[in-house]
Amino acid sequence: MDSKISRFWDKYIAKTRDYGVKDHLSKWYVRHVENYIKRYPDTRLAAHNAGNIEQYLREKGRTPGLEDWQYRQIIDALKILFVDILCVNWAKEFDWDVWKDAAKDLPTSHATLARENDVVGLPDEAAFSIDTYKAVTGGLLKKVFEAYPEYINRFVYFIRIKHYSVRTEQSYVNWLVRFIQFHKMKSPDQLNTGDIARYLEYLVVRRGVSSSTQKQALNALVNFYKNVLDKSTEDIESFVHSKKPKRLPVVLTQQEIRLLFTKICDAQRFLMASLLYGCGMRLMECIRLRILDIDFGYKQIHVRAAKGGKDRVVPMPISLLDAIETQIQFVKTLYEQDLSEGFGMVYLPQALARKYPNAPKEFKWQYLFPSTKVSTDPRTGITRRHHYHETGLQKHIKQAAEQAGITKRINCHVLRHSFATHLLENGYDIRTVQELLGHSDVSTTMIYTHVLNKPGVTVTSPLDVLGQTS
Repeated sequence: MDSKISRFWDKYIAKTRDYGVKDHLSKWYVRHVENYIKRYPDTRLAAHNAGNIEQYLREKGRTPGLEDWQYRQIIDALKILFVDILCVNWAKEFDWDVWKDAAKDLPTSHATLARENDVVGLPDEAAFSIDTYKAVTGGLLKKVFEAYPEYINRFVYFIRIKHYSVRTEQSYVNWLVRFIQFHKMKSPDQLNTGDIARYLEYLVVRRGVSSSTQKQALNALVNFYKNVLDKSTEDIESFVHSKKPKRLPVVLTQQEIRLLFTKICDAQRFLMASLLYGCGMRLMECIRLRILDIDFGYKQIHVRAAKGGKDRVVPMPISLLDAIETQIQFVKTLYEQDLSEGFGMVYLPQALARKYPNAPKEFKWQYLFPSTKVSTDPRTGITRRHHYHETGLQKHIKQAAEQAGITKRINCHVLRHSFATHLLENGYDIRTVQELLGHSDVSTTMIYTHVLNKPGVTVTSPLDVLGQTS
């Protein structure tokens, strides 16, 4: 019997090498499988099914301090066991990647969490944590911050006073840091508008940035000089402007939408993709939906704190009612299990958390699309279940488009473009579409009329005329 077990593990370790697992790491894969087997001591492996895997992964997902890479390693270990060693049919159909995608942790620099522990005090006080910007500027920020902490702190202070988004804050600080680096760490108060112009020209001539990128850098530096240094930039010298090309949004036909959706097998990802197209949501608006945002009475969905900090209401697709109810029931079951094991908390913005101290543990504040594992904040030690990481859906939409044979450049935002275009095709007026998309200016919505109005497209080619007259 011992030799049989030994051969089993030898075969398993050999198979891990086929997955690119290095020899010194294979012991961890073996340990993960052993822990799984111990969890079901009275059930033979051949009798296991997808339910056992899901139950075990949900239990492991409640392990405080378990990193997402460790969780993905557990999933891979079980996949090798059931797909490659035991070769059971259900395991080949089990969507292992769904569980891995849904387990990705939100880093401290993620827009949902970046400001959680940052306190905006007086302009000269520390207003932020460098961890907030690690994914943006890395070690360069630390170098500049050590040299000019007062400028960075005051800039962040004024950005937050204006209630700019986290990502705008990260981008603006990034541009200031790179501007200072470009001028060899010279103090910003010794640089003038001519130095700004030279940097903006460098971005276009040497770096080849787009018009929107150059404009964002200009806005960041103008804000800094105006609000922090109290200097006017109206006399900024003329500089080389990056030419803004006229681009039309990528739009899928209704037939392409149907074909794309046939390649999305997982129910949760299918629901998210359906909401992006059916409601015209942006990706993060969908990912951050909470239970209380779903209004079955009025058949509508509240989109809160969207781009520009604005709220809006979008109609709930009737065809998704059952799917949304099923998803809410799934979240409730997960939430009750979390509570029973001492978890159940969800992230709330600081102001809401202070106003409603019990809200983080209430069901209505839970995310509609939760992560498969809890996460422990290394700064506070608080364990919460965050929302599904957006990269999981982004990757899957691209894969589904490839499988569907769609050659257009597809991403999640294309579904929003298609929503707007199809509404206009169906006769809805542009003001209605503007409200549903949450655009401040109707001129932004007008881009979709250019998709519909294509002068010359209906003209008969002279080549076809030549063929008719021959």
